[in-house]
Amino acid sequence: MFRIEYQAGKGEKKTLSCEIDSCTVGKSDENLIVLRGWSVGKRHATLHKKPKGFFVEDHGAMGATQVNGKDIAGEYGPLSATDVIKIGDNIIKLIFDDASEQDVLPAAPVASTANAVAPSQPLPQPEAPPPVQAAKIEDEKPAVSPDLRLRMNQSRQALHGKLIMQMDLRRLDVSSMSEDDLRTSTRSMITEILDADSSLYEDLDRERLTKDLLDEVLGLGPLEELLADPGISEIMVNCYNEIYIERKGRLTKADVSFSNDRAVLGAIERIVAPIGRRIDESSPMVDARLKDGSRVNAVIPPLALKGCNITIRKFSKNKLVDKDMINYGSVTAEMMKFLELAVDQAANVVISGGTGSGKTTLLNVLSNYIPDDERIVTVEDAAELQLAKPHLISLESRPPNSEGKGAVPIRELVKNCLRMRPDRIVVGECRGGEALDMLQAMNTGHDGSMTTAHANTPRDCIARLEVMTLMSGLELPIRAIREQIASAVHLIVQQSRFPDGSRKVTHITEVTGMEGDIVQLQDIFLFKQDGYDENGKIKGKFVATGNVPDLCQDLAKRGIPVDLSIFQPEKNG
Repeated sequence: MFRIEYQAGKGEKKTLSCEIDSCTVGKSDENLIVLRGWSVGKRHATLHKKPKGFFVEDHGAMGATQVNGKDIAGEYGPLSATDVIKIGDNIIKLIFDDASEQDVLPAAPVASTANAVAPSQPLPQPEAPPPVQAAKIEDEKPAVSPDLRLRMNQSRQALHGKLIMQMDLRRLDVSSMSEDDLRTSTRSMITEILDADSSLYEDLDRERLTKDLLDEVLGLGPLEELLADPGISEIMVNCYNEIYIERKGRLTKADVSFSNDRAVLGAIERIVAPIGRRIDESSPMVDARLKDGSRVNAVIPPLALKGCNITIRKFSKNKLVDKDMINYGSVTAEMMKFLELAVDQAANVVISGGTGSGKTTLLNVLSNYIPDDERIVTVEDAAELQLAKPHLISLESRPPNSEGKGAVPIRELVKNCLRMRPDRIVVGECRGGEALDMLQAMNTGHDGSMTTAHANTPRDCIARLEVMTLMSGLELPIRAIREQIASAVHLIVQQSRFPDGSRKVTHITEVTGMEGDIVQLQDIFLFKQDGYDENGKIKGKFVATGNVPDLCQDLAKRGIPVDLSIFQPEKNG
């Protein structure tokens, strides 16, 4: 049992008794000491009473735990009666009732942080845990026990502080060094620190520890190995110790973690800095991209309650083509043949679908059918499109700066690209008022333009385009908007993601005009679902409806050869 005195901000001082040898501090009501503040974690720190004295352990929340004004990482102690613990705006002190408790404390405390201990001082050797076989770096990552992972994280935190101190003492000018030189120099320093450190657990894999530390200091930490795995299509960091991945359409928890929330924030900053974007408390959300084009979204506190989170939509290193989609069962050869004809003959196409359904992938595939002699201008929020065309201009929107100025939204870019003499305009995704500008461009000589929109069916896509057009701020009558849509859009391609993780083109639908106040649609191809097999995989077949699109009838009248047999139902039955 021991007593604790704490003061929340400028409030009154309070005293609590801990009936056991440890108590937790944080914003969750389950803690003995409940504190408030956006930088306070749900379980921010733990106070321990051990035979060697009192210790405080930081759990890596967004805001650091400080002792006597210095940040700590991991465990710090033994503590004395004069030590002041600060978490956010909250002050915590230990009350020593028995003088003998303080008499046993050493003259100088030993800490696991670079701020409180010199690189030459060894860390205290904790009570030896049961031996765990060291993890080895192999092609397939072996399972790591929770105890070993915890000790790896603690050691990485302590070594991180020492490494930063060494780099500071040597006055390395990292800005003038190439990435290879910086990695070589940093690896050498890590090796020196490991050789001089006698406090590390003997069962730790030092090569793995070196790699993890290098990745965390110079790269994206544990995300590096996930990004290198070609089987992973999406990475989701919920908080520093909770990372999920999507593999073959299935979500599973990854067997890796960051050391603390500050490490996640460092990874986010390394992602957004090269592309001129920023993330801080005044701008806590950001859309960005990696060097390979993978899409990144990040949110930090105070908006993210569990801590910093990252969502990465990976791009395949091998660019997909139409044959790949046919082999994956996403579409049939007849459907792709019709889409090739439509794109080549400058039909305006809207690709509709839900989040993660593969709209951008399909847009990239269809772009291969655009003739090489046409000038293409792409407009995106965060550049994702990978159009392999020679005559291509890519534009990307810009968020406001720290003063709230300088923003260039997608709508301004769409207006500007009309002055750039494009043959075709490709908008990565219509989310708002830019839909009106896109429809006007399709209606004024920019045939063959393409975009994507979020909707669950082709009919929903029409309604969604109406809503987005109204978001432009112009008070247009609904009939006028529908007439714009009916004359501008030729095809709606509906892409869907099924529960088994598969992605399929479920509708290819032609917009045939207006009848009264209703936009008329005609399905050309459909995917008819027949349930699931014994393995949980979707069953079904692609069918042609028998409707011949007006586009093909017009081409046939002009003497351009068209294979009308692909629209016969038996061809896809």
